[in-house]
Amino acid sequence: CYYVTLCELAKLNRDLYDLLTLFPHLKSNSESAPAYLTTMAIRIYYMHKQLKDTDSFYLHCDQTMSHYLKIVCDIIFGEKNYRNEIIWKRTSAGKPIYKNLPRNTDNIFWYTKTDTFIFHPLTEPLTQDDIVTFNLDDNDGRGKYNTQPIINPGDRPNLKYNYVDKQGRIWKQPTNGWRFNEERMRKLESENRLFISKNTIREKYYLNDRMNKGKQMSNIWTDIPITPKSEALGYPTQKPEALMERIISMASNAGDVVADFFCGCGTTIAVAQKLNRQWVGADISHLAIRLIKKRLVETYGRGIEHELKLHGMPKDIASARELAQNVEGGRIGFQDWAIE
Repeated sequence: CYYVTLCELAKLNRDLYDLLTLFPHLKSNSESAPAYLTTMAIRIYYMHKQLKDTDSFYLHCDQTMSHYLKIVCDIIFGEKNYRNEIIWKRTSAGKPIYKNLPRNTDNIFWYTKTDTFIFHPLTEPLTQDDIVTFNLDDNDGRGKYNTQPIINPGDRPNLKYNYVDKQGRIWKQPTNGWRFNEERMRKLESENRLFISKNTIREKYYLNDRMNKGKQMSNIWTDIPITPKSEALGYPTQKPEALMERIISMASNAGDVVADFFCGCGTTIAVAQKLNRQWVGADISHLAIRLIKKRLVETYGRGIEHELKLHGMPKDIASARELAQNVEGGRIGFQDWAIE
């Protein structure tokens, strides 16, 4: 199966093929690493093909393979479509003293199909440490403020222009461009919301506004613990619903399609249903499919069974015979289905 998949990748993406054929020759890797990465690469490749231009892709992993998976995703999505690495602190547990630091975090890589992706910023309340940074005041009744850069973090050709302020000073365009267009820049200056000194130009952020709006959440998430007992279904890799709710809310709108192709016990599916998203879930295990169906019925009632479309599970004698005889490895699949 490993070599068959490699041959398929050779036709689909030569860079992926060249990368993955290197791993068997690296003595530092475990014997299972090449097979695992090849399995993931072919699946991520086809997931990428299914994305719309506005879509995002999230890959959750631990530190064992994260560095290799990052390279795989860079090849498939392109480095420019890498958006961030979310560090999720899932637990604070750890042995009192042992010869290492406790591994309390997992990694979530975030990629997009293009730069027109859907994104809803996440906010959180200001801390006391944040509040003390608002230490400037123009005494114009708007209260204290701090200043933030107005240089764009990414390359934005349409936001590259030299700005001439009201004093006639020329501010040369930053390498990546400004954060907003010239019209917006002039509006901010007319409202005295630009901080212009001898060497720099920045935007004023007023404390009164920020207290109401909060601040944008960073890529380090420490406020979502591991799956609570009230949600636990026996899957060792089960995610808490709060984690999936944050990701789905951030990257999609109501009515959009959410897909999880390793859906396990169905946390992504359950949260997508809760947030009024359409969804697709796939898993190789009959047990997983049965568990997800049970989970949805217990939450939404028997009526939801009529809304579900199950594929790949026999519904009559003919499809059962096909599973048992004609599908590669089908006898094991048939056995699992029959027992269920």
